[in-house]
Amino acid sequence: MESKKALIVFQKNPVLGKVKTRVAATLGEEKALEIYMQLLQHTYSMINRLQNIDTFIYFSEELESGIDNSFLDNVQFRVQNGFDLGSRMKNAFEQVLGEGYGKAVVIGTDCPGITTAIIHEAFEKLALADVVFGPAMDGGYYLLGLKTMDINLFDEMTWSHQNVLSDSIKRLNLEEQTFTLLEMLSDIDNEADWEKYKHLISQTI
Repeated sequence: MESKKALIVFQKNPVLGKVKTRVAATLGEEKALEIYMQLLQHTYSMINRLQNIDTFIYFSEELESGIDNSFLDNVQFRVQNGFDLGSRMKNAFEQVLGEGYGKAVVIGTDCPGITTAIIHEAFEKLALADVVFGPAMDGGYYLLGLKTMDINLFDEMTWSHQNVLSDSIKRLNLEEQTFTLLEMLSDIDNEADWEKYKHLISQTI
């Protein structure tokens, strides 16, 4: 019997002045919020096309009212818990894996190139490796997949710099844990990213 699959989506609450701050630095806060809402709609559209995967949307601050109307089924809403990105991801993975899911994948909402095929591929590759990464062009990762919490990828890690993925791989190698990589994609971090990759979401919003 195939193990249950959980997709964890880390989402910031869409509040003016609190999303896409590097985009806002050049385009303004209102445009930054508009762009973030387009990225959210792209992510939501993809979630609605997934099959045999339960989705857990973890908000950064609080639950959003009325958002459940955006989804078909198999979606639950929760709030992130932790003092940094690592502790928040760790707590979310522990929660869903502790609820009987055999494979769990976390993504954000900033990657216009992500597709249902990539999500399904991540779960498939977890059958052959301990960890799956979706490498981002900025040196981090847009996706992380696990099937056990017996992995040291979260504690005392430095986040938001160009060596996040390489540092993570070094930790896995030290512990003789296996990993595999998906295709490299770009997150939307600034105006230049948006101009380069916004066409990827034009057909889904």
